[in-house]
Amino acid sequence: MILNEKYTLSNGVEIPKLGLGTWMIPDEQTDEAVRQVVALGYRHIDTAQAYGNEAGVGRGVKSCGVKREELFVTSKVAAEHKSYETAAKSIDETLKKTGLDYLDMMIIHAPQPWAEFRGEKRYFEENKDTWRALEDAYKAGKLRAIGVSNFLKDDLESLLASAEIKPMVNQILTHISNTPLELIDFCKANGIRCEAYSPIAHGEALKNKAIADMAAKYGVSVAQLCIRYTIELGMVALPKASNPEHMKANADIDFTISDEDTETLKHFEKIKDYGEYSFFPVFSGK
Repeated sequence: MILNEKYTLSNGVEIPKLGLGTWMIPDEQTDEAVRQVVALGYRHIDTAQAYGNEAGVGRGVKSCGVKREELFVTSKVAAEHKSYETAAKSIDETLKKTGLDYLDMMIIHAPQPWAEFRGEKRYFEENKDTWRALEDAYKAGKLRAIGVSNFLKDDLESLLASAEIKPMVNQILTHISNTPLELIDFCKANGIRCEAYSPIAHGEALKNKAIADMAAKYGVSVAQLCIRYTIELGMVALPKASNPEHMKANADIDFTISDEDTETLKHFEKIKDYGEYSFFPVFSGK
């Protein structure tokens, strides 16, 4: 059963293969979403400073009836924190907001501030400063694992050149029709586990007939095929859901996609329009 399956990160910490993404879930609804998803058997919750719902995640974790050490809670240092001081302060603020003694993982949300995402200025040196703040919080026992998100190969190479502790994950936009294979391979070669956010392409995959045809072949929904696909790639899958029925269906993925079909899915024609989400930098084609 997928909800019982875990990967082991480079530092020996275990991370559940499937988690709940909480982007766009309002803070006042997040605690209930956490309680519902934990009741279904999930043990991995992903939030971020930028989501504005860390407090709700903390309330949910503390009221869900499962021991804290059985849960894996991730947050992200806001993309705008590009100095040691602001990053270090933000980590402490996250712990305070969630009311948790430690986080299982904290990652840098993006290599550039969102307003400059994929722009010319690369922030290589600034990311090294932010990374040092994560390393120090990790050494202090505030975080059990540390990583990055939306980092490209050269962002990672810059960080790896001076990092005392290697990033344990890189959380990246991955879904059928958008599979950054070279980046995934680079991460694998460097012992960095990839995590897939938006594995259903923010619902846009649901409108794709070719994906629907492949899902029908396996007798599963498009969402289930999409989530299973990222697991087949060796990634952590982080579908966002606030509806308990969707949460349950997203975890009902104990089937295997053939190697041949996985290869086909890797090279699907790219979804170019993310609909209402296209105004976010990460979905804008940058």
